[in-house]
Order: sequence, then C-alpha cells, then structure tokens
Amino acid sequence: MEELMEFMRGLDWSPLLISLKTGVVATILSFFGGIFAARQVIKAGPKTKAVLDGILTLPMVLPPTVAGFFLLLIFSLRRPFGAALYEGCGIKVVQTWLGCVLAATVIAFPLMYRNARAAFEQVDANLIYAARTLGMSEIKIFWKVVIPSARPGILSGTILTFARAMGEYGATSMLAGNIPKKTGTISQKIAMVIQNGDYKTAGFWVMVIMVIAPESRIQNYVDIANNMLTTCAYTAGWSTAPKEVPQAPPQDAKKSDSASDDGIAYYWYDSDGDVWYWDGYENH
Repeated sequence: MEELMEFMRGLDWSPLLISLKTGVVATILSFFGGIFAARQVIKAGPKTKAVLDGILTLPMVLPPTVAGFFLLLIFSLRRPFGAALYEGCGIKVVQTWLGCVLAATVIAFPLMYRNARAAFEQVDANLIYAARTLGMSEIKIFWKVVIPSARPGILSGTILTFARAMGEYGATSMLAGNIPKKTGTISQKIAMVIQNGDYKTAGFWVMVIMVIAPESRIQNYVDIANNMLTTCAYTAGWSTAPKEVPQAPPQDAKKSDSASDDGIAYYWYDSDGDVWYWDGYENH
C-alpha cells in the first residue's frame, strides 16, 4: 500500500489535465461545427452532398499522422499561412496547446458530423411540416423540433467525439509535439514512458484511458435497448405501430401558407388529433 501511495505521489498529473482540457474544447468545437455541417449537407443536392460528405469524413479514414502532416504544412511558421497568422495575429499553432486542440478537433470532428447527420435524417418529417403550418421559422424549427428529436444521436456523437479527442495521438504529436506540462497528453505520455521502459507508469495511464473510453459506448447501448423494447412493444401489442401515410389529402383539408413553389400544401388532423401535411407531391 505504501508503495502504491509513493507511486501516486510521484506521478506527473499534467497529461490528464491537458488531455481533459483538449477533449472538452475539441468536443465543443466539433459539436457546433458538426451540427452546422450536417444541416448544410442534408439540404444540399445529391452531387454536392456526396462531395461535401467525402471531404468532411476524410480525417476519419486517413491515418492520424497524415492528417497531422497536412496540418503541419498549413500552420508551420515556414509556410505562408502559418507565418501570416503569427505575424498578423500573434497566433502560433505548432508546438502549442492550441495545436493539441486543433489536431484533436480535426480528427474527432467526423464522428460528430456523421452522428448528427444520421440523427437528422431519422427525424420524422411530419414534425417539421406540422411546425411550418403553425408558422414557425426554419431556425426555430431546427432548434425547437429537429434538435430535440435528434437528441439521442447527437448525445452519442458528443460522447464519441470527446473520447476520440481524449485519445488522439498521431496528429497531435505531428502538430503540437510532446512538450511536458504544455502539449504532453496521456497518449503521448504512454508512448514516451514505454520507450523508457517504464511499464508501470504506462500501465497506469492505459487504465485511465480504459476507464474513460468505455463511457462513449453507454449511449449506444441505451439506443439499442430502446429499439429492442420498442420492437417488443409493437410485437406484444403494448404499443401501436406507426400509422400508414395517407396517399392524398381529405376533402376537409386546409391550405397551408408553407406551400412549395410548384405545389399547393394542405394540412389536416386525423381522428387521433395527429396532424398530416401534403405538399402537392407527396404525403407526410
């Protein structure tokens, strides 16, 4: 016990603090950037969507060291952009904590973007059409209707993004280096002490990462359990299955102010009080 206490007192805790700060800031940046990007891509045309989706998910399929190499080419003080950024704004990215944040954000961003996009695509269009018939603006619909409906997917993406940013190594080592108490994250600490043959310290930080990483899967397990329970409820008759979409509006349907340019929109309420929307081309 005394040996363990002595080991704990001799540890340098700065990698944990640096990793936590980097993970939190990178997650915040990826959260808003991923949601914005997902919304814009969904609204884009098929060809534009394919191009943007490929670009935004590229860091997820590239080796982190390759992404770090490109970041180093951009932000190095020997390159035009990096030099102009430093001379004009006094901002230095290479071998700074800002480099840690930038590298972690670039690598973790695709996880947030993909989860947000998948969540938005699963939102029931009836809710959006109903909100339009009530006169809500598109911005208000997005924050009041779409975001709450996509909450499980967004939450899952946020947790995955934080875990990925916490464990980032390749791009961070390329861009920010491994400066103790400045840019030395947990992942870089593990690599460094392994090279020195200090397996005890490496094992401790590995355990820390192993405690943090599984938390990113909790929301996934919750979503799977919810889907299984919903399926069982439908099968057992405890819950009603989704209603069949009407093929045309009834005679008592009312015209909506949110009609498309080429069609006339209608909305009506069924016997259960649920609202339906028809935009002149398809029913929702």
